[in-house]
Amino acid sequence: MEASAQERHANIQLPYVKRAGGLPLRDALSRRASCRDFDGHPLEAQTIADLLWAGFGINRPEDGGRTAPSARDWRAIDLYVALTDAVYRYDPTLNRLDFVAAGDLRAATGVQTFAAEAPLNLVYVADYAKMQGASAEQRDTFAAADAGFIAQNVYLFCAAEGLATVVRALIERGPLAKAMRLRPDQHVVLAQSVGRPVQAR
Repeated sequence: MEASAQERHANIQLPYVKRAGGLPLRDALSRRASCRDFDGHPLEAQTIADLLWAGFGINRPEDGGRTAPSARDWRAIDLYVALTDAVYRYDPTLNRLDFVAAGDLRAATGVQTFAAEAPLNLVYVADYAKMQGASAEQRDTFAAADAGFIAQNVYLFCAAEGLATVVRALIERGPLAKAMRLRPDQHVVLAQSVGRPVQAR
C-alpha cells in the first residue's frame, strides 16, 4: 500500500536559532533591496530557522513576544513555507515546520515565473478567527499591516545575510488557499520569495 502524504512528509525540527551576528542595522538598511533573480539552490536548515525567527519568531520567551508587532497582540499572521517538496507552517513556539501539504507549490504562490525558481517562498496568511471584535475593514487593514512588518524583517535579514528576496501581492489567492488547505476564515495576504542571488554562484 502506498504511503499517505502525511506519512511521506514529517514535521521538521529546525536548528537552534542564531540570535547574534549579522550586519549592523544601518548597514542592512543600506543594502535592503528587491531581487527577482534566484540561483535555485536550496537554503540550509540553519538559514531557514534564522530567517523565520527574524520574520516573526519569539524574541521574549517570558511572554511569547515576537520580532514584529501585531495588532492587539492577536498574532494573527501565520507564516507558511513553500519548499520544493511540500508546504509547511512555521511554529515559532516549537521552532518547527509543521507539514501542511505535499507537492511543489512554489509556482502557485505568485503569478510571476521567478516564484517557481526561488528555493523558498513565504506565504503570509491572516487567521481572521484570531481577530475577535474587529470589523471586516479592520481585519483587512490590520492583517496587511502585520504582514508588512514581518516582510520588512525578512528583507532586513536577507540584506544582512546576502540573500535575495522580493515581496509579492500578485497571487491567485483562491487556488493557493485550496492547495494549502486553508479554512474559509484564513486569508492569503502576501507572499515573499527568498533565495541566493544569481551572481552569488
